[in-house]
Amino acid sequence: MMKKISVVIPTYKRPQLLIKCLHALHQQVLEKKYYEVIVVSDGFDAATKKLVHEMQHLFQDHLVYLHHEVRKGPAAARNLGWLFSSSPLIAFTDDDCIPDERWLLEILTHHDGKSDLVYSGTVIVPTARKPTDYEKNTAQLEQAEFITANCACTKKVLYQVGGFDERYKMAWREDSDLHFKLLQQRIPIIKLPKAVVIHPVRRAKWGVSVKEQKKGIYNALLFKKFPTLYRSKIASRTSLLYYTLLVLLLIMIYSTIVRMPLLQWYSTIFWVCLTMAFIMLRLRGTRRSLGHVTEIVVTSIVIPYLSIFWKIYGAIKFRVFMI
Repeated sequence: MMKKISVVIPTYKRPQLLIKCLHALHQQVLEKKYYEVIVVSDGFDAATKKLVHEMQHLFQDHLVYLHHEVRKGPAAARNLGWLFSSSPLIAFTDDDCIPDERWLLEILTHHDGKSDLVYSGTVIVPTARKPTDYEKNTAQLEQAEFITANCACTKKVLYQVGGFDERYKMAWREDSDLHFKLLQQRIPIIKLPKAVVIHPVRRAKWGVSVKEQKKGIYNALLFKKFPTLYRSKIASRTSLLYYTLLVLLLIMIYSTIVRMPLLQWYSTIFWVCLTMAFIMLRLRGTRRSLGHVTEIVVTSIVIPYLSIFWKIYGAIKFRVFMI
């Protein structure tokens, strides 16, 4: 019997997260005979393969493990998954997500059999009353128009738009790319508020926001492909602040070298004031523990310059001019 819907989950060496997602999918109220789960590892992972095989009996053998030989990113992993599936409808979620027990039933209940539709569900990010900066940023997923943590596309639509662009090698902007292709081709995106996926915030290492700046490479690719949509839906207002801080820093260095104390003084004062403003912006509504405040202060000093560096790197890599 052909399944009505396939769930595709990209993953890589995170079985401790994946197992929670699989348990949630096992507890779906939808009968097992109507769906399958396809786990796609971005590179071979023995622990993930073992976990999938151990849980196959829970899904009446409707649980599949696939993998790439080399790492290609989550976009390529999702493509491998949906192309393998024989279901007419493909649901996407992530290995760190926990779908509600009625998630798949809600999607199928609203699916009228048409082959040119996309569904977008609700993502809930549980956070503390006073979250960390990382938790605050992750919570923005709740306001996202369309993310692959909770969506479903008919297979015909995925063929029509060419699936995911595999040039996105990191988990960043590949879902926006798919979203923009859907918008360009005027493919209907149906909102399903009751199709819920919980997205817990993973524990992050100290200074994670610095590492996150590298993702900015793929802003350039998205901008190159969809400049108008990028400007209207994504363009950050912090760019002007970052460039201003960079200019002030260069002036500080220059005035020190050529011994212009007045210029050095004024540029330093302005740099300190803008940096403090950036720190306070990031601290707004977040935890005020000593460790967290220290992390925000230290990372805020370097983030603007790293952000600009990776943006320029991406612009060169993908041959596009953006500021």
